[in-house]
Amino acid sequence: MKTIKTALAAFLFLFSAGLVAQDTEAPQQEEVREAGHINENKFRQLYQEFSTPNQYRTGSGAPGPAYYQNEADYKMDIELDDRTQKLTGRETITYHNNSPDDLEYLWVQLDQNIRSKDAVAKLKDGNGIPPVARPGNFVSEYMEEDFDGGFNITEVSANGKPLKTMINNTMMRVDLPQPLKSGESYSFDIAWWYNVNNHVTNRARSGFEHFPKDGNNAYVIAQFFPRMAVYNDVEGWQNYQFWGNGEFALPFGDYEVNITVPADHILDGTGELVNRKEVFTKEMMKRYEQAKKSYDKPVLIVTQEEAEAAEKGFSDKKKTWKLKAEMVRDFGFATSRKFIWDMMAVKLATKDVMAVSLYPKEGNPLWEDFSTKVVGHTLQSYSDHTFEYPYHKSISVHAKNQGMEYPMISWNYGRPDEDGNYSDRVKYGMMSVIIHEVGHNFFPMIVNSDERQWGWMDEGLDTFMQYIAEQEYGERYPEDVAPNTKYPSRRGEPSKIVNYMKGDQKYISPIMSNPENVYQLGNNAYGKPATALNILRETVMGKELFDFAFKTYAQRWMFKHPTPEDFFRTMEDASAVDLDWFWRGWFYSTDNVDIGVKEVKKYYVTDKPTKEGTELLKRYGVQDPSEIEALYVVEEGSEEMEESMKGKSPIENAPSLNEYLMDNFTPEQREKMKMPKYFYQVTFNKPGGLVMPIIVEFTYADGTTEKVTYPAQIWRKNDNEVSRALATDKEITKIMVDPDLETADVDTSNNSWPQAEKADKFQEFKQENQG
Repeated sequence: MKTIKTALAAFLFLFSAGLVAQDTEAPQQEEVREAGHINENKFRQLYQEFSTPNQYRTGSGAPGPAYYQNEADYKMDIELDDRTQKLTGRETITYHNNSPDDLEYLWVQLDQNIRSKDAVAKLKDGNGIPPVARPGNFVSEYMEEDFDGGFNITEVSANGKPLKTMINNTMMRVDLPQPLKSGESYSFDIAWWYNVNNHVTNRARSGFEHFPKDGNNAYVIAQFFPRMAVYNDVEGWQNYQFWGNGEFALPFGDYEVNITVPADHILDGTGELVNRKEVFTKEMMKRYEQAKKSYDKPVLIVTQEEAEAAEKGFSDKKKTWKLKAEMVRDFGFATSRKFIWDMMAVKLATKDVMAVSLYPKEGNPLWEDFSTKVVGHTLQSYSDHTFEYPYHKSISVHAKNQGMEYPMISWNYGRPDEDGNYSDRVKYGMMSVIIHEVGHNFFPMIVNSDERQWGWMDEGLDTFMQYIAEQEYGERYPEDVAPNTKYPSRRGEPSKIVNYMKGDQKYISPIMSNPENVYQLGNNAYGKPATALNILRETVMGKELFDFAFKTYAQRWMFKHPTPEDFFRTMEDASAVDLDWFWRGWFYSTDNVDIGVKEVKKYYVTDKPTKEGTELLKRYGVQDPSEIEALYVVEEGSEEMEESMKGKSPIENAPSLNEYLMDNFTPEQREKMKMPKYFYQVTFNKPGGLVMPIIVEFTYADGTTEKVTYPAQIWRKNDNEVSRALATDKEITKIMVDPDLETADVDTSNNSWPQAEKADKFQEFKQENQG
């Protein structure tokens, strides 16, 4: 009996020999023995990259017991001159120092200074003359006179006394008369004005569009006031200059904003309109009450006919709109006499909120059909996957060539031609940008990451959620997509990022890069992280584990300031899935995915000693193979293979195995056992550097298929190639890696066995021109 067990052990050992040989011969393992070797294993933990957990941020990814965040409250009076496109403002900022530190000075962001005539940001790029450019970009770069749109600060004071300040490009230091101690608050005033830019000809996140046919302007206004910078446990003061790409890092606070505009303007913005009865007509109030009860169709508060009538006048009278918001990180508003205005109610889990759209007649019929409907769907979809939307409304504003977000309000593009016609591309483009920008209410307006440093934390997470919301929109409203198709998402699916990831490495940066320092910001901060998270959800973790962990992150950090490490740690903490290898590959490197089938070997089983098997036994102390009963494998086509072995089962070829089965198992147990006729060793290689699971579809001679996913950990001891031994009672006729294109594999030509033959140019021509 001992010899039989030894024989079985040898049998099992021999069938893993390929893997053992790979492990012991791997270059990586040889390097470990060299003096001074640095651990480069892709499964090592991210201890070197991550900060040490502390009382502010825990190792679980949750806020610590000493976590704090400072706050800034604003009271503002703003006036917009529509004739001169000049904005004037005065604000009182009350800054609350909740940190444990005493602050000697405060940093205020002057992002509008990037539009100053002498802004240093205009000199930051060294690319020379581009070989191709959009007409608008060419005009603004080489033909227009420099526009001066920076802040003109006319007063910084406290209690009527001037404060000492120093302006450094887009940052202003306010020196305090005495340090602001921990737990104290400080109020001071700033007065300013600036010239509002034309955001169509002078591309920007904020500004106005001029409509030559009727002489009117439509304004989308943001970054319009000096805003407090963030002070936290990670950066201290986040006073990194605004160069244009890295967006915003802002503290939460409460806002009271009074905005004076021409009396014939329609205006909406961040916060609740607290003087609605003063600025609404009786008919508008009636329609507003109807909208609060309309869940399936928007109600027009201002009709197209009314907006067109307003376009013909130019009131010299003024009207002040008063908005109040609590616990928001920023403020934006839109105003024009051209605006059509509609609203509808959206039912969330515990309350109703309002979906709102503002658009000129140039947006119709596209906007009246879809905008508010898409806003409502987005709030529902994102709420399902994160937390219930906490604010009372979300506004979509039509703005040509724009896509930008602020708390409760966003600007979105998508315009029919002058006859009101539009293509599917325009329609889906508009719907997608609305989903994306409204979705930013969640990331970063509520889960308040540092956009200035980590662009992907808002853009990437939002683009990932946008993909989910788009697909859910197609399921909820199938009548709005082409028959028998799903919503045509631009980003999110693995195949959409392949061209970028296999591109020239000179023009690719890791996701974990500052937005100012990357070559392709759209792919780097939007597309790649969104795709990575989609793969993580659908292929690596599974939807149930991922969705719970993602929701945990969102709820832990809503109304707080998370870092990348807080996200990474929470995803692992809430799922029990070690993902350091995934973060390292997708977020810290520019490696790509390329996994292929290197070779497939077929083996047969016999009791007859083989040369390779004998040598292996000797390595483990068995000098004479006849001392034990052992099973040996013989590769098909080898010199040792005998014709009589073909097609026979192991029992027929190996009496010792049959003896073992007879001695140790009942007939009933043997009846339930697999009786493999075929043994294969499949070797997978990884020309791409990214570690990923190996998803394999096996096709058998009887036409059946089987899909197996080998976890990413299969690469942990050999980063180049790995082998799997397969025992089956059916002959394998085809092997396909990543059959459903789930992993963003950049080269599928090596994914199959037998490798598909490549047709020559003549054959391709014949196939393309048949019939």
